[in-house]
Amino acid sequence: MPVRSLPPPTKRRKTAAESTSVKSLETQLTSAVTENGSLNPLADLLILTYGSSDAREMSKAVYSVYRVFILIISRGMLVHGGDDAAKLVRKWIWEKLDSYVELLVGLLQDEEPALRKSSLEILFSLLKHLSTSLTKSSSTAQPQFHLAHFKQIVHGLLLCPPSPRSNGGSEHASKTMLDVRENFVDVWFSVYDDIRWCFLREATTVLSKYSSSEYPHLLDNLLSIMEKLSTFPTDPSELNSWWVEELGVKPPKHKSTKGDAEEDDATESVDENDEDDWRKFFDEDSNAKDAKKCGAKARAYTLTFHQSLYSLQAHRAVFTRTWLNFLPQLSSISTSSNRALTTRALNIMHRGVLPHLTRPVLVMDWISACVDLGETVGLLALNALFTLMRDYNLDYPSFFTRLYAFLHRDVLHLKHRARFFRLTELFLSSTHLPATLLASFVKRLSRLSLNAPPAAIIMVVPFTYNILKRHPALMVMIHNNSDTDTDPFIADEPNPNSTNALDSSLWELHSHIHHYDSAVSTMARIFSEAFTKPGYSMEDFLDHTYGTLIETEVRRKIKKEPALAMELRKDLFPMADAASTDDGSAGRDAVNELWVFG
Repeated sequence: MPVRSLPPPTKRRKTAAESTSVKSLETQLTSAVTENGSLNPLADLLILTYGSSDAREMSKAVYSVYRVFILIISRGMLVHGGDDAAKLVRKWIWEKLDSYVELLVGLLQDEEPALRKSSLEILFSLLKHLSTSLTKSSSTAQPQFHLAHFKQIVHGLLLCPPSPRSNGGSEHASKTMLDVRENFVDVWFSVYDDIRWCFLREATTVLSKYSSSEYPHLLDNLLSIMEKLSTFPTDPSELNSWWVEELGVKPPKHKSTKGDAEEDDATESVDENDEDDWRKFFDEDSNAKDAKKCGAKARAYTLTFHQSLYSLQAHRAVFTRTWLNFLPQLSSISTSSNRALTTRALNIMHRGVLPHLTRPVLVMDWISACVDLGETVGLLALNALFTLMRDYNLDYPSFFTRLYAFLHRDVLHLKHRARFFRLTELFLSSTHLPATLLASFVKRLSRLSLNAPPAAIIMVVPFTYNILKRHPALMVMIHNNSDTDTDPFIADEPNPNSTNALDSSLWELHSHIHHYDSAVSTMARIFSEAFTKPGYSMEDFLDHTYGTLIETEVRRKIKKEPALAMELRKDLFPMADAASTDDGSAGRDAVNELWVFG
């Protein structure tokens, strides 16, 4: 028989390759789990999954491994117990499961959107099955939540390890993908009470364990999730949605303490030196001896995990602890990125954070420090301080002095001037403020309007009108006909109660009657008319710019046609006579003379 020149047939090799394919390995593992056979093909399946470079093949392999692990979990193969051989097998399976979860966490940063979405869904599906299995195998009758698995999900959302399919790059320089964050917030974080509670608790641990210098986007990733939270419960009846279904069964009521000794025993169970104990952030001071007995409403630190999920006080406690650990890290390093994060945090402080804290005054020091930063950050910090003063009885005597310091020469030229007027109108809305204080604000704004653009003056005029209408004692500033040549107003005085503004007048606003812009001159005339208008809505004037002013002039309807010359003259400038003057000099150039000063 002649020697074959062609390569040997590959039929057998194809058969061998098919035997190690993802589909065949999944079939082998399904049979092995059902018949208590060998699970060694699970290692081969994970190797194939890690080695997949194509997104579609990776997706198929990921779902195959998922189905195998769900079958393993449902069969109770991860439950404690059995002989030494069973323990070794269980330990080996846990190692493979951890390797698989690590893969899924990395895929949250993958460049393929379908892989990111499927990985997040699989992670939370595994959380539900693992928690159910843990509940069934628990010696206690209470439902369980698999915190170890959930910690890896939180690490993937905040620390963002790179995808196994990536080509290198910085290991810790990634932000949470936008679709992953929105999917997590919309589907789980804002919906399920157990997910939100556990996430806040674990996020605090991550903040204390990992530094923002090593993970530069850690603070940004956490704030991006926290600022989207708009469904925080405000009543215990709202705690009714659970991702782990076993937690939907209400826990037994906490036994009320009838004697002081029994209450002291319960209190001693808390380790005071444990900095990671979220339960210490409760509404009332634990050292208060005159604290009232709350009956069945036990304090948060005496509750079990299951009871904490049904306690509004416990939810507020973990929420408070997260923010108290997060805010100081924003101020630890003064960078442009941290300043931007501070602005975002202050934007939601008054409506999304303070109402849900156990004691809102706990953030007073951080907010006060932000006021010193000035500009937009300082203004937003003043808004948060004002909320603490108005709603939570915070005593801050220098508030209006700090606000008065924001009235500098640049405030009417900055892009955030609309926000400044909106907030300042809120701060000065009380009718119980002294006239001396309000006169200083009105006078300072009037003085600044002399060098302000037309759009800013249009804001100052109605703002001043509203204050004068609300406080008739300031009307003397309009009708002040003092014969003195000097203005008694002390412009350099930092204390608004000592500027002598009430003895001055608003001559600066009166001068705008002759402003070149017709809109400004028209608005300035309201002070020479009777104050019959109830007040102006500031929102109608806060969006004016040079563009809107020009657009208004262009669209203005001309009621009376201007006078025009019907015949074209050759000498457009009659004063420029070409004839020689008496002194023999040449004719005057009227156009050039317009630009000769002095």
